[in-house]
Amino acid sequence: MKKTYSPVKRILEILALLLITGTFILPFLWMVITSLKTPGETITFPPVFIPSEIQLKNFADAWTSGPFLQYFKNSIIVTLATMVLQALFIVPAAYAFAKYRFAGRDFFFGVVLITLMIPMQLVFIPLYLLFSKFGWINHYASLIVPFASSAFGVFMLRQTFMSIPDSILSAARLDNADEWTILRKIMLPIAKPTIITVMLLTFISRWNDYFWPMVMTTQASMRPLSVGVANIAQTEGATAWNIVMAGNIILVAPILILYIIAQKKIINGFVSTEDK
Repeated sequence: MKKTYSPVKRILEILALLLITGTFILPFLWMVITSLKTPGETITFPPVFIPSEIQLKNFADAWTSGPFLQYFKNSIIVTLATMVLQALFIVPAAYAFAKYRFAGRDFFFGVVLITLMIPMQLVFIPLYLLFSKFGWINHYASLIVPFASSAFGVFMLRQTFMSIPDSILSAARLDNADEWTILRKIMLPIAKPTIITVMLLTFISRWNDYFWPMVMTTQASMRPLSVGVANIAQTEGATAWNIVMAGNIILVAPILILYIIAQKKIINGFVSTEDK
């Protein structure tokens, strides 16, 4: 009976995987196809799956629909600054929660995890009022400071650090290694896949964020690429889906490039964390 049904089971597994893969790939594929269409083909019914003539001009039109170079610059500044600050904050925090014994450690770690359940939409009003008093509206600080740390990053790194035997740290201390040396030469190399994973997830969330920049900025010169792409429909027309999709490809291209480069590190980071 097992031999009889194993091929059928295998076929069903393959079909399920194809269905799941198609669910994720088809929207992206449709975005790419639409970005190469003429304006008329984007609203034709039944839909046109193969453009009659590839329109690379759509990407130029999307780029010139607004100050995209400034949008791109803002996105890079905000994203990279957030990643640097997170690395400076979450690494020592995770190390302390994983390898130090102090009063209230579990309580404070629980407080950190609770923040994962609080959506930004719930706290944006008090933060907006606070930042407006600081004069941070239309300022990079309002786009960076609220995300200078990451509860998810602290959790991921703590799990990785906990997997490192304490005997290794004790041996390093016997060799007169200070805590900074232990963190830099022992902990960080082992946790490298997890750190890369956290940094890439931070890059994706900051690069794609739309809500927070819309709240904290009113000037086009301070808005990131995600907001600029969303404004294409206003400048090019509500039916200019080919240009909108071209703008979306410009937006996601850096993310895809980074993922392709760091794919193995990301997989290793999640696997090593799940094993803890």
